[in-house]
Amino acid sequence: MVDTTSLSRAVEHFADRLRAAPQSRLQRSAAAEALGLAREFARRAQLAEDPGREPQEMPDAGMFAVADQITVAGHDLALVLRNEAEVEEAVRLVTEAQKRAGV
Repeated sequence: MVDTTSLSRAVEHFADRLRAAPQSRLQRSAAAEALGLAREFARRAQLAEDPGREPQEMPDAGMFAVADQITVAGHDLALVLRNEAEVEEAVRLVTEAQKRAGV
């Protein structure tokens, strides 16, 4: 079994920062960046679970829901990762998205 603790921590940290961010920051770029990450994580998880099926896109539930969306998508992805390299890649994606979001 792969240790996904680092991914869980990174996702929770980003989600916490989003929840604490002012609405103006969410409107500028943070919400869009988080939604993009959530969609990418959901896509990767779906492809890992059912490679022959076209993944469905996670809907935009609004800027106040993106923290929950990345949390759910991150935990779903963690369940299907197969090795440490995939975990490291996912953590890198979270780190980069958080920097771009400015939170």
